[in-house]
Amino acid sequence: MLLIHDIVEVDAGDHPLHVSGGSSRQAELESQAAERLFGLLPAEQKGEMLALWREFEAGESDDAKFAKALDRFQPLVANVITGGGTWVENNVSLDQVRARYGPTIRLGAPELWSLCEQWVAKAFSRPHDA
Repeated sequence: MLLIHDIVEVDAGDHPLHVSGGSSRQAELESQAAERLFGLLPAEQKGEMLALWREFEAGESDDAKFAKALDRFQPLVANVITGGGTWVENNVSLDQVRARYGPTIRLGAPELWSLCEQWVAKAFSRPHDA
């Protein structure tokens, strides 16, 4: 499910979480990319891939909730490991990180969010290079 989601983002482009606006346009681009990419497959496979992609996007099944949690977890880890990375570049606050990452990760993987909260708090307690 995650790979299918990422294949579509590779084609449509990814919309960084900390950049506001454009989410409806991004959803439209991703939908068009999914239809085009999976349209290259035989009908049965197209249907399976589109169904998985739509399941992820809807985020309602347990699998989709977990997949979305992992999708949010990856950039969080990258920013923690790089000393703030794009968070610093974009002046993202601790409260913004909690609001943008927390609900999705908590919904799909509550124990993982508990660990993330510790990492994020520690990351924001360290001074960042200017």
